[in-house]
Formats: sequence, structure tokens, C-alpha cells
Amino acid sequence: MSIITLVGAGQMASALTFPLAENGHEVRLVGSPLDDGVIDRLRKDHYHVNLLRTLHKEISYYKDAERSAALQGAELVVCGVSSFGVDWFGEEVLPKIARDVPVISVTKGMLDLEDGTMLTYPEYWKSRLPEGEGPEIYAIGGPCTARDLADHDPSFVGFCGPDMAVLRWIRSLFATDYYIISLTTDVVGLECAVALKNGYALGTALAIGMAEKAGDDGVNHNNSEAALFQESVIEMLRLLRVVGGGTEHIMYAAGDLNVTVAAGRSRTVGLLLGKGMPMEEIKEQLKGQTLEAVVIATRTARAVRALAKAGTVKESDFPLLLHVDALLNRGAKLNIPWKEFQKEM
Repeated sequence: MSIITLVGAGQMASALTFPLAENGHEVRLVGSPLDDGVIDRLRKDHYHVNLLRTLHKEISYYKDAERSAALQGAELVVCGVSSFGVDWFGEEVLPKIARDVPVISVTKGMLDLEDGTMLTYPEYWKSRLPEGEGPEIYAIGGPCTARDLADHDPSFVGFCGPDMAVLRWIRSLFATDYYIISLTTDVVGLECAVALKNGYALGTALAIGMAEKAGDDGVNHNNSEAALFQESVIEMLRLLRVVGGGTEHIMYAAGDLNVTVAAGRSRTVGLLLGKGMPMEEIKEQLKGQTLEAVVIATRTARAVRALAKAGTVKESDFPLLLHVDALLNRGAKLNIPWKEFQKEM
């Protein structure tokens, strides 16, 4: 039995308590500064008000003010904050974790630098720690929705990090007959693949909104959604090559794209844009919700434009991404550039 502390009581981190608890580990779930209400309810009856599931009764719950106690003796720390909590985790949590305690993050996303460099969160966190200090950082990527994982739906993901032996140990903590885990030391490949899918899920969902706007017009509109899906995959593959990630990780991007288009906030934003709603109205309608797809699409498009200016890529290779960015940030009207998807290979 190992002691595992999860920091951030969001849906995904909370869902990860299921395989951990069922494997017999001591599981401690720590809320972020925004999670006090969630922790209060969990302490009452183990019910998670956002995940809408009851967690195992063996789990211990801590508020952020009690985080030091929750980290005491932990053999693995899981980062479960949203992408908006990345700086908080790097400043407030990572420096307090012993160097010999690995950290694995389920937070998806990346940052873009002024020259177009796309930086994964593990890379960003390590860059902010003094050289030679702080724990080694691992990460989880792949198609896995929190509620399906909590309900034991077979889920196939990837774990990545610098040391394969440590990865095998971490996998042994989580692996069950329904939580299937591949391993890779290609952090850039896996993390960029699963980060990119949020913006492209928004782009693929444009077709869903367009179909809803059309109403019962006698057309299924499956072709248009599939066209956006496959254009998303080729653009993500091009970006994987740009960052130097292994192209086999496109499977995680495609799988994650599939589940994200099926449900969630990324789908909702794309659907509303596809129905013709301006982005300002969408932000007002979804006020208070974390719109990670908007952030990642904006960052990725900004990186592509910087790389194009440097001559590293061609903007014409990313027509869907740049149209999504124009819808989100430039007041553009919906006008999917279908013919720009045509290729000669």
C-alpha cells in the first residue's frame, strides 16, 4: 500500500481516486483554495457535487489550509488543478514536495512563448524550479472523461515522464481492469497531443452547431462533422512534428478529440459558434465556467503565427485552427474554409 495525495478536487483528480482506492492505497484528496465547498460535502457523505458521484469511504479529505498535513508522508503527488491553476501549483505546491517524491499531473494544456515555442506544463514547472531542485514531474494524457472513469468504463490513457522505471511503478498504483495505461518518456509528444485537442474539439463542434441551426432540413450532417474531425487530426499531426513529439501520439490526440467533441465545455463553445452566436455572447452565457478550449486554441494559433513569421511553418497548413482563432478573438463570422482543407499528397 502506498500513500497518494491528490491536489485539486476537480472532477478528473477525484475520478482518479477510484482506481487508487480500489487498489488498496491510502488516498488523500486536497481541495484547491476554490474547493472548500466540495470538500465540506465530501466529508459529509463522500458525494462529489461536480463529479456527481459518491467516492469511496476510505478516502481522506483536506482543505487547502490543511495541505501540509496531506503531503506529509506521501509517496506520490497528483496534480489535479485546471490549467488556470498551473501557476498556483508551481508556486505554492511544487516547492513544498520532497525531491524524492514524484509528481504526476492530469492537467492538460500548454503555454506559448513569444517565438512560437510551445511549452508543456511539466517543462514549464521544471523551468521555474531552481536547477537540481524539486521533484521529477510526470503526466497523464489521453481520452478519459471523469464520470466514465468513475463508472469503470474501460479507459486507455498514456503516462509520460523522464524515467521508465518510475513510470512502471506509478502505473502499478493506478492500473485496473478498466484503467489501461501505456507508458512513454516522450513528454512533449504526449502532452502536446492531448493539449491540442481542446481547441480542435471546439473547431469540430462547429458542425454540430451548424446542424442544429439548420434544424430538420433532411440532411444528417455527419459528413461535415467528420470533415472537421479529420482536418483537426492532420493539423494536430503537423503541430506534433513541429514540436518534435513522436507522431504515434496522434492516437491520443484523436481519441481525446473524440470524447471531447461528444460532451463538455469545448463542445458547447464550438456548438454555439456554429449556430452563429458571437463570442462575447458565449462568454456571457457561460460566465463562471472554465473555457480551456478558448485558451489553448488562442495560444496555439498565436504560436503558429509566430512560427510562420519565422518561416518554420506555413499558415496555410492550419486553416481550421486560424479560423477558430478568428471566431474567438477577431470578431470573424462563421465561414469554414472548406476548400482550404484540400491537399495534394
